[in-house]
Amino acid sequence: MKAVVFDLGGVLVDWDPRYLYRTLLSDDDAVERFLAEVTTSEWNAQQDAGRTWADAVATLTDRFPEHSELIAAYDTRWIETIGGQIEGTVDILRELRADGVGLYALTNWSAEKFPLAVERFEWLSWFAGIVVSGTERMVKPDPRIYQVLLDRYGLDAASTVYIDDNPPNVTAAAQLGMTALHFTGPDRLRADLRRLGLLSG
Repeated sequence: MKAVVFDLGGVLVDWDPRYLYRTLLSDDDAVERFLAEVTTSEWNAQQDAGRTWADAVATLTDRFPEHSELIAAYDTRWIETIGGQIEGTVDILRELRADGVGLYALTNWSAEKFPLAVERFEWLSWFAGIVVSGTERMVKPDPRIYQVLLDRYGLDAASTVYIDDNPPNVTAAAQLGMTALHFTGPDRLRADLRRLGLLSG
């Protein structure tokens, strides 16, 4: 195995819109209702696919004018949806880097918001290449975005490990010939990478 490809959100970055909306709504039940009925994961996914945040906010505000300020906050206070980094996985990333393993990232992320993550997390500079769905205007598990990564950086699928917390994304990577690992936590990931001979100790 010559390269390791990381998903970012849920693997290296603790991202959850609840972090923001718990500061704006009265209780957890109100947060869950709002995320299920208004700023849904499907709505957010369209930004990951390339829709601008201006269009996203305008479209949703037309549907839910009574929630205009809460909807706008998803955009203007987006950085508050990040809880921090997942320390155990960042430690693994650091060890792989020290061992000279090729590091890459493939993420479903808004092109407009990704620079905010780059500013916050210095370790994003450790990757030899990053493919961002919002820039490519296609999202995982579309096999085309995996192929963009492989072609752009000259990676051989058979010698590449792919790590993701979303099972459909793991399946898509495996179907393209990568060794695909379902991320459930840093300890399990460390064990999986040791089994593949990618971590010492």
